Amino acid sequence: MKWIGERISFVEDQTKLTVVIYPESGGWVKSVMGAWFAMWMMIGISLTIYYFTTPLEQNLKIALYVFMAFWAYYAVRVGRSFFWILWGKELIKIDEAKFIHKRSVKSYGKARHYLIGNISKIRMYELKEGSFQSIWEASPWVKGGERLEFDYLGKVVRFGRKVSEKDGKILFKLLAKRMEKNVRKMN
Repeated sequence: MKWIGERISFVEDQTKLTVVIYPESGGWVKSVMGAWFAMWMMIGISLTIYYFTTPLEQNLKIALYVFMAFWAYYAVRVGRSFFWILWGKELIKIDEAKFIHKRSVKSYGKARHYLIGNISKIRMYELKEGSFQSIWEASPWVKGGERLEFDYLGKVVRFGRKVSEKDGKILFKLLAKRMEKNVRKMN
């Protein structure tokens, strides 16, 4: 197994290339997000218990419905990001005919298969330095945007969450070289 930076490992042999991209591993980020997520869950549990145990006026019930919708949205968003940081990874496998991509938390996730013959224009996705999107995606509570992409039957497929520019360029060269080699074998 070889490494690109600290987060990307790969194994290459004659028939396939397998790449694993791990999430960023800041210990303090895990601690802060875990504490925030636990507190957010306690707020939701407390308000739910309050709703069912206390007689409430109609206006207060409506306010609680609105707040609980807000609460549920952020519970899901932050929960998914937290579990991604703890146990997530991206798996990429390129064999002689297919490009397979899977985002998974532990083993949960769906693999998507793409025929190499239908893939065109693999490229790096560049963020503008200092843009709102680049700042937002650099924040630890966001799973992050993908840095590599290709065209597949009229759609853009993106992968490589929060991969640094330096590591992304190396990964791009590795994937492009392997896919070009497989296309030449097919022809």
